[in-house]
Amino acid sequence: MSHSIASRLDAIRSELSSANLDAFIIPRADEYLGEYVPEHNERLYWATHFTGSAGMAIVLKDKAVIFTDGRYTVQVRLQVDAALFSYESLTDTPQIEWLCDTLPAGSRVGFDARLHTLAWFENAKATLNKAQIELVAVEQNPIDLHWQDRPAPSSAPITLFSNESAGKTSLQKRTEIGALVKKAGADVALIAALDSFCWLLNIRGNDIPRLPVVLGSALLHANSDMQLFTDLSKLPEGIEEHVGAGVSFKDEATLADTLASLQGVKLLADPNSANAWAQNLAREAGAKLIAGIDPVSLPKAQKNPSELAGMRACHIRDGVAVSRFLAWLDAEVAAKRMHDEATLADKLESFRLQDERYREPSFDTISAAGPNAAMCHYNHNNGTPAMMTMDSIYLVDSGAQYIDGTTDVTRTIAIGKVTDEHKKMVTLVLKGHIALDQARFPKGTSGQQLDAFARQYLWQHGFDYDHGTGHGVGHFLSVHEGPQRIGKNVNGIALMPGMVLSNEPGYYRAESFGIRLENLVVVQHCEALKGAEREMYEFDALTMIPMDARLIDKSLLTQGEIDWFNAYHQQVFHTLSPLMSGDELAWLTQVTKAI
Repeated sequence: MSHSIASRLDAIRSELSSANLDAFIIPRADEYLGEYVPEHNERLYWATHFTGSAGMAIVLKDKAVIFTDGRYTVQVRLQVDAALFSYESLTDTPQIEWLCDTLPAGSRVGFDARLHTLAWFENAKATLNKAQIELVAVEQNPIDLHWQDRPAPSSAPITLFSNESAGKTSLQKRTEIGALVKKAGADVALIAALDSFCWLLNIRGNDIPRLPVVLGSALLHANSDMQLFTDLSKLPEGIEEHVGAGVSFKDEATLADTLASLQGVKLLADPNSANAWAQNLAREAGAKLIAGIDPVSLPKAQKNPSELAGMRACHIRDGVAVSRFLAWLDAEVAAKRMHDEATLADKLESFRLQDERYREPSFDTISAAGPNAAMCHYNHNNGTPAMMTMDSIYLVDSGAQYIDGTTDVTRTIAIGKVTDEHKKMVTLVLKGHIALDQARFPKGTSGQQLDAFARQYLWQHGFDYDHGTGHGVGHFLSVHEGPQRIGKNVNGIALMPGMVLSNEPGYYRAESFGIRLENLVVVQHCEALKGAEREMYEFDALTMIPMDARLIDKSLLTQGEIDWFNAYHQQVFHTLSPLMSGDELAWLTQVTKAI
């Protein structure tokens, strides 16, 4: 295995020497710069054998280094040969500064401009220039030149997403977003995010695992005309009629020529999410770049009534599926039958698979027994899945892509007897979850301002967690959708009605246990407040799945929190009971009883 990696490094180095380069940067990204990378674009894996979701390798003439974050400290050492790579921290050792410290003045650093944002490029170039090091865009990625057995890209056809489910036709959406492009002072916008152009055209795809999009990129004109650059063999019958007037479909290979023809055009592009290659190409051709947020992102985040109806409907069916799994799990534990994490994840999916509208998981299920749950992005596929053990807690974070919406939920479950310490920590997490769920806030409030609602009780006891409190979720699209977030240091994007977010505080004790309680919520107008002087918003829970009362220390809850817990479970019972029967209904009746 490392033998093949050694020969791959040799191949990269031979390209370096023929291009007179001293280093080459390999990010964990492809030209679409999304969270998930399809198999045929896993260049970092090809060069290192590292499978994590974040990382970067830098290959020099005489050595190579891999940068990963704290989630992958153990994994990187198992997967990447220490004889070939040294290990560095992605967060503590900025890669560009590392290059400045490592290379002498006059060095040339190669990179593939398709795999980095324009913002990264501008920043890296300026930093390297100070050290008199040149950043050089390669014409062809050395990995692509030597990747012999490269998997074929997906050939799955585009699917048409119904206008009824979308709540608007593509023409209506393109007209609205086109007006935003004009308002930004631009003629054309580069729509680089896959979920953005899929949403605009009311199409979905099957090109990337966990994300129902098609690969490509698009240009949207202020007059609502649009060009989609993609694999034309994927176009289904009736797509022209479906997307409406003004859309043309082009082969993805022609994007370069089109960008090179934009002389004098004002091009709106997001320097933080679209790749440097496209924006530099347009700029060199004489286009004027206007930096701005993707104009689709905010309208897409504010779900309309049709989209919300789909989200609510799929959350009820998902609630039944996950509840049936939890009922099964309790019965297995009662019978002292222990399973490993992979079996549990598969069993959970088996209940979702019974729904004909289910397509796939919305992310890789985090099925974590005991101490593994202390790693907040744990994946049982990266090693030998652990067995459940009696008298511990089990954490399962999972989600589903249904054709009418996307779900994401975490539950923490008692396996046998749990300790008072377990109960205390779960209850502190629950108190934060309730405080955020119950928050009322004026128009203009951002997720950063609400984050402390969820952390306050942990903080009072000297605890915290190292991840955000909430992310946006798409409508049969990305489970991690921007631009809104809830976290300590996030953007100032205001939360607006129709936005769907997660509410997921947690707590993790290394080598011991991990806790997370996650529901999806939607922002809505707060009707209950009489005499409010401002426009006020609140959250409404979409997720309808019981929380484990066996893990709650009631003495730590206020009467208001006990009332919330009981009212939530009453709503779960009322919503799910008509769809369940037999032992499963008996289980639901039991676990939703008032505490």
